[in-house]
Amino acid sequence: MTDREQPQIYLVTPPAFEIAPFTDRLAAVLDAHPVACLRVALASTDEYTVAASADACREVAHARDVAVVIERHVGLVGRLGLDGVHLADGARGVRAARKDLGPDAIVGAFCGTSRHDGMSAGEAGADYVSFGPVGQTALGSGAQADREIFEWWSEMIELPVVAEGALDAETVASLAPVSDFLAYGEEIWREQDAGAALGRLMAAIE
Repeated sequence: MTDREQPQIYLVTPPAFEIAPFTDRLAAVLDAHPVACLRVALASTDEYTVAASADACREVAHARDVAVVIERHVGLVGRLGLDGVHLADGARGVRAARKDLGPDAIVGAFCGTSRHDGMSAGEAGADYVSFGPVGQTALGSGAQADREIFEWWSEMIELPVVAEGALDAETVASLAPVSDFLAYGEEIWREQDAGAALGRLMAAIE
């Protein structure tokens, strides 16, 4: 896989944020690095909060030609002019989302550590699948998506694959040759200078 292109940057928002301070930080990161996609991944179940936050992120990202997907909320994609949806439950909602959003929207699917779910999502019409967490974390079940999944996927499947969850420099260096996208979220936002934090992680690829 030595001829594989360097993975693209996929950003994931924090699960909660104040709009004005965060969009300023987001703009600074997008101005500093060539980001391919932004996922708005809010934990809130308040429709106004989610919609207002996603719309503000869309405005910043689209001004810089960065695609925006929203986690779970298929119904907000058309209303807010977003580029698509990221589904967190593997292949289950992919076919319905594709039918609702049409052929041009981005439909992504998080498939945890399951190669089978990834293949099912692809067959159902997903544009990409993501596996994770790829680093050590006590959250969730603690199960990790190991490098072997990405190696196999990159050799056998054409559908783009995203590596996400608890990325550190060592994991970035390991997964870069076998991933199409690396998804950075809390790894950078918890730092005061998110752009610099992203730069340090990306430097591991070199």
